Amino acid sequence: MALKIRLRQQGRTNRAFYRLVVTDSRAPRGGKYVEALGWYNPIEATDDKKMSFKLDRIQHWLSVGAQFTDNVENLIRKTAPEIAQAKVEKELALRAKNAVKRKAKKKA
Repeated sequence: MALKIRLRQQGRTNRAFYRLVVTDSRAPRGGKYVEALGWYNPIEATDDKKMSFKLDRIQHWLSVGAQFTDNVENLIRKTAPEIAQAKVEKELALRAKNAVKRKAKKKA
């Protein structure tokens, strides 16, 4: 099961409100989810009322293998840049490891 961390739309017409959830990538936008990780209200003016995320649970799901959607990644960069930076460093380490494997395979 491919897991995604994405926004689940709630609220009423013209008053969108989103929950940050972990879900199967094949599930619909407002469908079933595994765990709620926070919320985002784009209409609020103040930052403390605009969004709230459980950063420890986000870190856990990333370690399990969940992927961010583009919008969620942008929100996480604003609120918790250390999580976004750790994700980038992990991807770079994986690329370097794969490059070493390719070079070793090419020599053999």
